[in-house]
Formats: sequence, C-alpha cells, structure tokens
Amino acid sequence: MVFAWKAAGLTKDLPIRPLTVRPAAGHDSYNRYLAVASRVVRRSLKEEKRILAERRGESDLRFAKWSNGKMGEPKNLADANAAAASEAASSGSS
Repeated sequence: MVFAWKAAGLTKDLPIRPLTVRPAAGHDSYNRYLAVASRVVRRSLKEEKRILAERRGESDLRFAKWSNGKMGEPKNLADANAAAASEAASSGSS
C-alpha cells in the first residue's frame, strides 16, 4: 500500500509555516491532499465501479456572457478555450 501513496505524491514533507505568515497555506495543502487521496481511491476500485467514480470526479465548467441584463448561451470553458486558441493560431500565421 505504501507504493500507492508514494506514486500519488503523498509522502512529500510539507514545510510547517505559522498561520500568521500564510493563513491559506493549510487550506491549499489539505485541498491537494483531498484531490490526491480521492484520485488514489478511484484508481483502486474494480473496473465497473472505477468508471462510475471517475465520471463523478470529472468537472465541467461552463460560462455565459451577459449583455443588456440577459444571459447569453452557456458554453463549455474547455471547448471555448480550444476554439480561441485555434483561432489565434490561424490568425497569427496569416
């Protein structure tokens, strides 16, 4: 079991800092710990349960532009970024 924790990066010693220096440092490391631990648990499940758990672990971020007090069409952020990058690449090469 130890090798799974090492592979997940959970054995790294984090420096202890007083709360007066960086009050959010504890939250950052704890959130990272939760993300890594949940990924380790998901990967250790049997195949059919692992697939369901991995789907729950995915996040889908959407945004919508507002104009004149009305919400525009919601768009997937990853798709919008990919479209903007390809548009910038094509306009930059012309």
